[in-house]
Amino acid sequence: MKDIYDITIVGGGAAGLSAALEAYDPNIKLLIIERDQIFGGILNQCIHNGFGLHVFKEELTGPEYAQKLIDSVIKKNIEYILDTTVVDIKKEDIFTLTVSNIEHGEFEIKSKTIILTSGCYERSRGQISIPGDRPKGIMTAGSAQRYLNMDGYLVGKEIFILGSGDIGLIMARRMTLEGAHVLGVAELMPFSNGLTRNVVQCLNDFDIPLYLSHTVTDVVGKESLEAITIQEVDKDYNFIEGTQKTFKVDTLLLSVGLIPDVKLFESIAIDIDPLTKSAYVNQALETSIEGLFVCGNALHVHDLVDDVTIESQKAGRSAKKYILDAKKDKACKKVVDFDQLIRYIVPQSIDFNNLSQDVDLSFRTSKKIEKATFVVEQNGKIIKEVKAKYIVPAEMQKIKLSPSDFISKDDLYIHVKEMS
Repeated sequence: MKDIYDITIVGGGAAGLSAALEAYDPNIKLLIIERDQIFGGILNQCIHNGFGLHVFKEELTGPEYAQKLIDSVIKKNIEYILDTTVVDIKKEDIFTLTVSNIEHGEFEIKSKTIILTSGCYERSRGQISIPGDRPKGIMTAGSAQRYLNMDGYLVGKEIFILGSGDIGLIMARRMTLEGAHVLGVAELMPFSNGLTRNVVQCLNDFDIPLYLSHTVTDVVGKESLEAITIQEVDKDYNFIEGTQKTFKVDTLLLSVGLIPDVKLFESIAIDIDPLTKSAYVNQALETSIEGLFVCGNALHVHDLVDDVTIESQKAGRSAKKYILDAKKDKACKKVVDFDQLIRYIVPQSIDFNNLSQDVDLSFRTSKKIEKATFVVEQNGKIIKEVKAKYIVPAEMQKIKLSPSDFISKDDLYIHVKEMS
């Protein structure tokens, strides 16, 4: 291995591979570190189709999408190490990564820049405090997906799913196709948290009921799960008496949210956005620590892997520019602010003194809106308007701003104008 790398990418899923391909340059010492035994990340267990329509202009399964990226990485002869975990990151003049694997034990890698592409993890039962017994048969939808699609094990026959995230919806269909009986999907919110196409293709097409404004209020089972009870909630999320429904099931799958996996940030002083639970970044996807970039689901949870690739390509370009372009003006970071109808926005700031690419604003609304205009203001003047219909929090919204759109180096304000 080289003494000092220019760019080290932590994670070998879609984000890491895409960032590596974009950051590649014959004059750059590049390394990918992946903790699994193979590249691909979560794509390896997503054997359904629907991937690649934007990036590759064809419909692919998850493993096919991953393999296209892997083939390109191998073709470019990009250096990588598998089955290796990064356990710590520190920065003095350059970054020091403490890594561990079974062959070499614990050792250090030096790097001038890092792109963190560690993905996200599922919220567990303990994090949402489901009441009742503690039997076996309760797991996250992603775990059930891995057991079924990669290991060949069907985790149950009578299934209920809590949460309408995309993984839960897809697993409702997958379990049905494999012979299980999915009794329903309960969602605490008054709207689905998955893409509309997944609600239609995975629930409606298979006559699987969706219980909106419902949650699990009891779990029954001594050793194995025997039954669960769901109950309706009002607009303030208080239980409505007399709305209990009990289902005899042997498995409860949880699809109750994804959280960026940024545990490595705990050992390094970095600004965290409480809304995304990940790093505070500028338009180049650079964090508050110079030379440390983050992208993909480690930054914020995406709807499509194509969007992960496009965002990660930008991170790769930014890291490459950081290495090859020694000239960098003093930062002029300005805040991207927004109104209460927007849940969060990425990036959270813009460095106007180092603005070399288009600014891609990604955000989600806080409620369902039939028709609206997204308005971008600077100095109280409108610099961009984007009209949209059928807006739901489950679907990411985007606004692209070119450097010529800005009229000053002041803060931006984005607000939603609802239309009748």
